[in-house]
Amino acid sequence: MIVVTGAAGFIGSNLVHYLNHNGFNDLVLVDDFSIQKKQRNITNTRYTLKIHRDDFFEWLVKEQRFVEFVFHIGARTDTSEFDPAVFDKLNLKYSKSVWQICSEYGIPLVYASSAATYGAGEYGYDDNHDIIPKLKPLNPYGISKNEFDKWVLQQQQQPGFWAGLKFFNVYGPNEYHKGRMASVIFHAFHQIKETGRLKLFRSHKAGIADGEQSRDFIYVKDITKILIHLMLNRSHSGIFNAGTGKARTFIDLAKNVFTAMKKEPVIDFIDTPADIRNKYQYFTEASMQKLREVGYSQPFYSLDDGIAEYVSQYLMNGSYQQSQLV
Repeated sequence: MIVVTGAAGFIGSNLVHYLNHNGFNDLVLVDDFSIQKKQRNITNTRYTLKIHRDDFFEWLVKEQRFVEFVFHIGARTDTSEFDPAVFDKLNLKYSKSVWQICSEYGIPLVYASSAATYGAGEYGYDDNHDIIPKLKPLNPYGISKNEFDKWVLQQQQQPGFWAGLKFFNVYGPNEYHKGRMASVIFHAFHQIKETGRLKLFRSHKAGIADGEQSRDFIYVKDITKILIHLMLNRSHSGIFNAGTGKARTFIDLAKNVFTAMKKEPVIDFIDTPADIRNKYQYFTEASMQKLREVGYSQPFYSLDDGIAEYVSQYLMNGSYQQSQLV
């Protein structure tokens, strides 16, 4: 029996589908299933049980002997939310409880961290444990993720195997419900579809031209492959980056979306909103050496190929990942 928290969300639902693709159907899905926008993400999935996140701990303690693995993907991910109490409850305290129960009963655990922990990148983007206490995230979401990473590294009692994954900029199917927090590709597609044009943030940093801000964008299908690999190959516990290792500019992204939509690029630059301007990352690029060293050898989708597939197979016709089930 495999548990997936955040199972109706973006990454969680893709993981559920990928588990099904690989013959894993004895799944326990944990989430707040009252959110209607997320229901289509798990349509046609195969699972044993659905549990509301508030009832999960009681169930886990009672049924722990049947649980083979826990993927703790559920979290509050809104980087525009600035109330630390929200993240303290849903990201920090909840995750500590998951860790403690898995540690007590020896249940292997993989949990979601974030590249938001790296802040402005003062210490680079290396997933060395030694730099984690020094990191300076730029928003409460990133702070909550880094606080949990720091707490984990201080724990004497641990699951027999555990891994934290610092997700970089993930995009792909089943993010329709995410609103403002959906990927740049998602928003670019809809903006181009509606207006024929795309707005990108102007650079407010010397030495970086408009549109040359860059991110490590990773297709969600690569994320699910990493997650499954860690479940099946439990050789080394630790905190790992989950990106492609190659930063790409927003101009690159924009041109690829236009190309996938068979349109000529028309790009306008606008000021970065004042409320996030001082908390804006101008560059992220994951060091992927550590994950490679523990045996993950699969190639990653290029941004070009990932956008082409996402736009043509999903966004153009409003499809969800479940449409790919065989």
